[in-house]
This record gives sequence, C-alpha cells and structure tokens, in this order.
Amino acid sequence: MKPLLLSAYTATTCLGVGLDAHRSALREDRSGLQPCAFETVDLPTWVGEVPGVDEHPLPAALAAFECRNHRLALLALRADGFEDRVRAAVARHGANRVGVFMGTSTSGILQTELAYRERDAATGALPAAFNYATTHNPYALAELMREHLGITGMATTISTACSSSAKVFAAAARQLALGTIDAALVGGVDSLCLTTLYGFASLELTSSDPCRPCDAGRNGISIGEGAAYALLERADAAPADAVWLLGAGESSDAYHMSSPHPDGLGAQMAMQAALRSSSLRAGDIQYINLHGTATPANDSAEGKAVMAVFGQGVPCSSTKGATGHTLGAAGAVEAVLCAIALVDGFVPGSPGTRALDPALHMNYQLRGSPAVLRHVLTNSFGFGGSNCSLVFGRSAA
Repeated sequence: MKPLLLSAYTATTCLGVGLDAHRSALREDRSGLQPCAFETVDLPTWVGEVPGVDEHPLPAALAAFECRNHRLALLALRADGFEDRVRAAVARHGANRVGVFMGTSTSGILQTELAYRERDAATGALPAAFNYATTHNPYALAELMREHLGITGMATTISTACSSSAKVFAAAARQLALGTIDAALVGGVDSLCLTTLYGFASLELTSSDPCRPCDAGRNGISIGEGAAYALLERADAAPADAVWLLGAGESSDAYHMSSPHPDGLGAQMAMQAALRSSSLRAGDIQYINLHGTATPANDSAEGKAVMAVFGQGVPCSSTKGATGHTLGAAGAVEAVLCAIALVDGFVPGSPGTRALDPALHMNYQLRGSPAVLRHVLTNSFGFGGSNCSLVFGRSAA
C-alpha cells in the first residue's frame, strides 16, 4: 500500500487524557488499573476506568447521542488539539471528502442496561426517552463524529470485537487508495459496561489481580475503556517526527467463537499480510506491540505466531498491563502507543508482568527501554478469529 501520514493522533485511557499522560506512563512502566468500583458491578477484578467521564456531558446540540460511550468519545476528541486538526482537514479537503471510520465492540450498551432497569413493570417496555439508534447502535459513534465535526463523507463503524479499531485503519486506507476520500478520521471507542464485565467473568477470562500479559502465572484479562483517534492523509513530505501507516494485514481463521487457533495460524496470516502490504521483511520490524491479553490461550497462540513469522530477535511487549484491554478501542489505542514509541525511540515495557512464561520464546520486554525504532507492528485479534496487524514507520520510504 502507499504510505499514509498520521497527521494527528491522540489517546485517552485509564492512564490519562492525551499523549503526554501516555508518554509519561510508558516511561515510568506505570499501570492505570484499579480494583473494580464501576457502577453496580460486584466482581473481584481490576479495570482500567477513565476518571471523570461522566463529568463531561454532551453539548445540547448532541443531546440525542447522550451516553457514557459518547461522553468518552468527545472527551478524547478534544485532547491534544485533535478536534481542531480534524476541522482544519475538513476545511482543507471539503466536508464530503473526509471519511469517518470508527471501531467499537459494545458502543453505548450501558445506556440500554440503564434503560432496562426502568422498563414498564406491566408491559416490559423500555422508557420512551431511550433511543437505541443514537446510543447503543454501533453506527451511532460514526454518526456522532459526522454530526459534531460537520463531515458529510462516507462513514462506517466496524464491530469485530477486539480487532475493531485496528481494522478501521485498513478500511480507510482502501478508500484513500481508491480516491473516494482525501482524508480519514479513524479511531475506536469502548466504555465500561455491565455486559462486558459480567460477560467476560462468566467465560472465566477475567483476573482477580491486575492482568499479567505473557506471565508464567497469567490468569485473565483486566477490562479497560478508552478512545483513540488518528487523522490519515496522503502526503509527499512531512516533518521529521511524522508517523506513517505503512501496511495493514487482515485474516479470519474462524477456528472458534472465543478461542484463537492454538498455533496462531490466523495471527500469522495477518502479520505476514501486513509485512507484504508494507513491502517490508520480518527483519525490518524493531518492535511488536502484542495483542497480549494475559489469557493462557491467547498469549500462547500469539507467541507461537510471532516466533513463526519473526523468530526470537524482535523486541515485543503487551501494553494491556498499563491500559487494560480496551476491547473495541484497543487497536486504535495501541496504534497511538506505537506512534509514541516511534517518535520517542522507546520500547514500552509490560506493567504487571513479573516473569515471562518459559513456554513463550519471544524477546519479551518486562521494562521499557530506549531503542532506535524505524518500523513497528501492532496486533489486534478478536473473537471469532477476526485478526488485524498494522505496520507503522518513521518515514514513508
């Protein structure tokens, strides 16, 4: 694929709002996970909750979209001057030449959960004020962005579980290559809700401790929430510290509804496709941001896949020990963390991980460290075998 410039990007997670908060957390090998105290949830688990989300209601003009997920979406959009950069792109290219590509897994499902508590005792009807189309509906996230930013170009929401907001980069790149748009707002938003917390607990996939990706004693995920965005544009030149999307690879192994192929075959295919897309070889990658959820099956399968494609040399880590697993937002969040790593020349560590599982033969980084980085790869793998790998670089060459 032709390289695309990330002309702006930002992220908001339990580590804080904006790039500086994430940059300092990575440097300090710091986690934002805390014991779960969300809403009415009663579970022995840790979560990555973004502080103060409910203190940022939507403006009156967007009242129909009011829900926690959209509060988080706009809170994150305003960070690092990102909203202004998007508005400038809309003015530069034209409202109909900017596309919106959002990823989410559960969207505003919390709003439905709250509405369900208030259903009519006799009929079971949900309250009249509840509006599924503008809250829980996954497309509502993309429509919110169009409405708020005055974008009239193509828009879509991708919901493929934990690969959702990685796949938006690939989807946007295809449309930019086709010439249907000149710029793309890409990103992902997922917020805490009872469905995911109790759902993952029922699958026995949550840990009662802060998650420990790739650790010998790992026993489950820590669910987080977050929002991250990037503005993708074609460019012939850019500042020296620019970050480029160089390649994207997708696969669908369809091995099992909630478990990866034990040998990570789908993960291998996605990583190999990303390398082909970027015209790079395995030896050109200096860091891999693993999907690394801290479940025994996922980390084992991904470890085998990484070894099959890259061998033991390339440094890798999972940043989910810092942010929690932000589900549908994870792909975009970790794309932004990779951008920070490239610009800062720093390989992130793995907060929470104590000792690498000896069955995983990767060059796993427990602590962050300076490094010369030119190309990095990030993995996002979703339920049902929906896999996506992205390659980012410091130059378009």
